[in-house]
Amino acid sequence: MKKITFLLLSLFTLSALAQRGGGGPDAAYVKENYTKYEYQIPMRDGKKLFTSVYVPKDQSKKYPIMMDRTCYSVAPYGTDQYKPSLGPSPQFLHDGFIFVYQDVRGRWMSEGIYEEMTPELENHKTTNDIDEGTDTYDTIDWLIKNIPNNNGKVGVWGISYPGFYTTTSLLSRHPALVAASPQAPIADLWRDDGWHNGAFMLVANFGFYPGFTNRQDDKPTQRRGKEFNAGTEDGYDFFMKMGSMKNTNDKYFKDTIRLWNEMMNHPDYDQHWKDRNVLPHLHDIKTATLVTGGWYDAEDLYGAINTYKTLVKLNPNTPVYFAMGPWVHGGWARGTGDHLGDVDFGGATGPFYREKIEFAFFSHYLKGTPLDLPKVSTFETGANQWKTYNTWPPSPAQERNLYFLPGGKLSFTAPAAGKDTYNEFVSDPNNPVPFLNHKSMDMDREYMTADQRFAQKNPGVLTYQTDVLDHDVTLAGNIWANLKVSTTGTDADFVVKVLDVYPDTAKNNKFTGEGVQMAGYEQMVRSEAVRGKYRTGFDKPTAFVPGQVSPVNFELQDILHTFKKGHRIMVQVQSTWFPLIDRNTQQFQDIMKAKDTDFKKATHRVYISKAHPSFLKVRVM
Repeated sequence: MKKITFLLLSLFTLSALAQRGGGGPDAAYVKENYTKYEYQIPMRDGKKLFTSVYVPKDQSKKYPIMMDRTCYSVAPYGTDQYKPSLGPSPQFLHDGFIFVYQDVRGRWMSEGIYEEMTPELENHKTTNDIDEGTDTYDTIDWLIKNIPNNNGKVGVWGISYPGFYTTTSLLSRHPALVAASPQAPIADLWRDDGWHNGAFMLVANFGFYPGFTNRQDDKPTQRRGKEFNAGTEDGYDFFMKMGSMKNTNDKYFKDTIRLWNEMMNHPDYDQHWKDRNVLPHLHDIKTATLVTGGWYDAEDLYGAINTYKTLVKLNPNTPVYFAMGPWVHGGWARGTGDHLGDVDFGGATGPFYREKIEFAFFSHYLKGTPLDLPKVSTFETGANQWKTYNTWPPSPAQERNLYFLPGGKLSFTAPAAGKDTYNEFVSDPNNPVPFLNHKSMDMDREYMTADQRFAQKNPGVLTYQTDVLDHDVTLAGNIWANLKVSTTGTDADFVVKVLDVYPDTAKNNKFTGEGVQMAGYEQMVRSEAVRGKYRTGFDKPTAFVPGQVSPVNFELQDILHTFKKGHRIMVQVQSTWFPLIDRNTQQFQDIMKAKDTDFKKATHRVYISKAHPSFLKVRVM
């Protein structure tokens, strides 16, 4: 994720420990076995990028290079200050590599002006035609020529924003780059972290930019950004009192954060964002690639899935591997990965990935060890087991439709009759449906599996569910919402959530929270939002005609989940999801410039008839 916000991932926490001079279980080993060097590596346009290099003290053999390029700082700075651990996991540290960490252009101690998701160029005709691909090429070239005892092979890895820089390292196309692992990479800034189908991800973005913005000029610094202090832990109340989106500047940021203003000034998927979509550039790639993501990644699920799919499509002869587990953003890097919130995954999943997938991949391509790694390794939630495939989505998965029916029913059987059958609800942006059932200023990662019974009781939520399943049902691949709707307004958001409803006999597990009962638990499996005015194209907002039935189709992204026999499949539809996404005024306008008085109630209808069916398109194994 680019938006680490208030959620400090275990990986980021490790970096923070290093910056504070803290230690860890491998800290002594690092100092005893590695020598640290610092360099200002020149780029083709003359700018220099700050780079820390940790070299094994044992110089009796040659080592491959493992590199992480980051906008989150390579700290600690100073050749006498060491990171408490090196590499993606302790296996790398103890096996022996040359570890390289670099502040990307315009961040921390590197020269230049920072661009968020630097646009990639297809042609580099002059030395001033630079991007992340050229910066990576120049860095690799310098390292290979100047760091003693390297074996001429380079691997790159990174999580979240560094995952994006790992993806762009592929575009360097340097012959020494033989392996790369983009992990939770941002692929399309507008679609990953900024807007989900046009609905602005409010709580994540608002909390991110003040702390991220430690510098907006070309002057290197170790100064950190200052996190925003809301003075409360009640995010719902805070953002309601804040009012419209333009108040973020009027009340708090005062037009001082350039990157925030870029988001506020470009709510549509215009050329600004199209230039920051790396996916179209992923052609002619020869580097072996392992793309990693988590099914419960609230930030960059889109990036992981679509980076993999694009690489496979555009580079059919290149070894491309895909790993997806039951993890939150970066959750595979540290920890056990045995649960999320109340939901038990049946055992540790993180160590398996780190040893059998990630380390095995890099060890093979950088050191020549044997490799027996399936092209696709995915964890099947619900059934809690690893599954391997040759392709993703797996070829046995067949498309089927799950229809919304009268009486709150959900079925693979289409509605038999009716022309204007519908369910309706009043959407009030001044009383939005919360995305959490507790107070928080954060985008709590547990919301991805949280019990949704609190939402089902809200009058602004429609609910559809199957009968009790008489056999297991496994969904594998992407889900598309195909809604037929009308509204009394001229714009509207629609949120669709897919839930696994546990039977009344379900027992609590060791991770079940206090006061929670797994009996009847409504576990969220997948969810997504769309801003209705983008239903005909993200770059072409179109108003609703009040009362007119309109199709609203959008992707909920991929899952691999088994709804067990005795469970139910449930779908919830709502129009507000606050403050995860910002409020829609329900009028056709630039919501980023709206006034507090622009928010209006509207009545939304979801049609469930033969003439106007609403359904989910799923892939069933």
